[in-house]
Amino acid sequence: MRELTMGNRRFDSLQVQTLASPQMLTNRLKRLEADGMLERRAYSVKPRRYEYHLTAKGEAFASVLLALRAWGETWCKEPGEGIAVHHLHKTCGREVGLSGTVCEGCGEPFTMDEVTGELSAAFAQEREDRSTAARQDAEARRT
Repeated sequence: MRELTMGNRRFDSLQVQTLASPQMLTNRLKRLEADGMLERRAYSVKPRRYEYHLTAKGEAFASVLLALRAWGETWCKEPGEGIAVHHLHKTCGREVGLSGTVCEGCGEPFTMDEVTGELSAAFAQEREDRSTAARQDAEARRT
């Protein structure tokens, strides 16, 4: 769900960023689709390929993800480790903070479509390293 809220929609990139096996990811996506949290949309006919998009029910789950984010930022960080994703409120331009669905910058409620995420340099590098390693693995398998 985190990856989908970050705009990651395709199976391969979801697999790379979650480190899930293809079978595990397939099962999770099918379960989320059956639960009405996401929907598949074809983006290619030959070969048949899908993107995964959050439904209204899936988008409403964002408050749960924000609560998990706040908990993780508070309890799962090494000393001095910064915030991985800075969520900026489009309305006021300030960081929404970790308090839930009310912007700490302006005090107004927000939804995730009113927020833009900026990855920290360390998290952006971690994600790029995963993508690079996956491309190298795929290339090595082809040769």
